[in-house]
Amino acid sequence: QVQLVESGGGLVQAGGSLRLSCAASGRTFSTWAMGWFRQASGKEREFVAVINNNGAFTHYADSVKGRFTISRDNAKNSVYLQMNSLKPEDTAVYYCAADPMYGSNWYRGPGHGMTYWGKGTLVTVSP
Repeated sequence: QVQLVESGGGLVQAGGSLRLSCAASGRTFSTWAMGWFRQASGKEREFVAVINNNGAFTHYADSVKGRFTISRDNAKNSVYLQMNSLKPEDTAVYYCAADPMYGSNWYRGPGHGMTYWGKGTLVTVSP
């Protein structure tokens, strides 16, 4: 069993930055691909970013490419999402997810097949 706890959300003005963190329990963290999804009010959940188990590979949604950076620290059982140049359309609840597989299972769809989910952290970007 893996438990994921997100933190770092909040209110920020457009153009600002936030860093989300996701702390994972469990001894097998370094074997999991980790990533982020988000869900805006009234919209379907969407993929944001994913990183493979050792941090060598990443993939981003086109909407955040060049602005967001995903990273992980396996020694701390944590994954991070650095969000820069935030826009009002980035406003959403951001969810951390974990899955044994790294690949299109993450970014082709709203992540229905992810093995574990956190409860989410709200990011609000004001104009």
